[in-house]
Amino acid sequence: MLFAVSAPNFCISYPRSPNFTHFLRRHSVPTRLCIRASLLENNNGAKMEYTPWLIVGLGNPGNKYHGTRHNVGFEMIDSISRAEGIVMNTIQSKALIGIGSIGEVPILLAKPQAYMNYSGEAVGPLAAHYQVPLRHILLVYDDMSLPNGVLRLQPKGGHGHHNGVRSVMGHLDGCRGFPRLCIGIGNPPGTMDLKAFLLQKFSSVERQQLSGQIDAGLEQGVEAVRSLMLHGFNQRINTFNLGQKYKYHKV
Repeated sequence: MLFAVSAPNFCISYPRSPNFTHFLRRHSVPTRLCIRASLLENNNGAKMEYTPWLIVGLGNPGNKYHGTRHNVGFEMIDSISRAEGIVMNTIQSKALIGIGSIGEVPILLAKPQAYMNYSGEAVGPLAAHYQVPLRHILLVYDDMSLPNGVLRLQPKGGHGHHNGVRSVMGHLDGCRGFPRLCIGIGNPPGTMDLKAFLLQKFSSVERQQLSGQIDAGLEQGVEAVRSLMLHGFNQRINTFNLGQKYKYHKV
């Protein structure tokens, strides 16, 4: 059993798409949501309701993989956890999870504890149990098509040959309409083996706080996630993506 943040209870409602309704029925999901957060009253004295977010970072469990390129999704979850004061100390549905909020918006952070290729075994049941709609499942993962530390936040997309994303889509009945935050890790140099590259740790230069590409990217990612939770996909996100695209270009 999970415990939410201590606050007055409220019921969170949301519109269900036909595909996701079928998904919930197939997994025999209860009809009420467990995540609750404190909410302020609006000017009319009515309680404001927020749809929760499930934020999932992809990676491989265990110290062996800590700090590797393929685990940068885990690192983003850790960064959000530290920034928002959310404790990750509960195992549920094959994932390490933590419950908290960004502003007034309730969030569930998750790091699947199955290996990368089986990430969907955690994401599918968590989304079903907490009745999180597809549009509020944010998947965070590494992307070789982007340079080191360059981020891209999108409302939907394909799996891009990423096995972790492919697994998640498979456990969401093939649906692809969920947001994703892609973190660039660059391409393997020369003829380096792809698997060896993905399981390689970032260099100390890439890790440097001020000039390092990865650490700077993680900080920027936390701010982008905050903006998404509070304001949705708006012009701020478009500006963020544009800035990321050209942040290493010298004028």
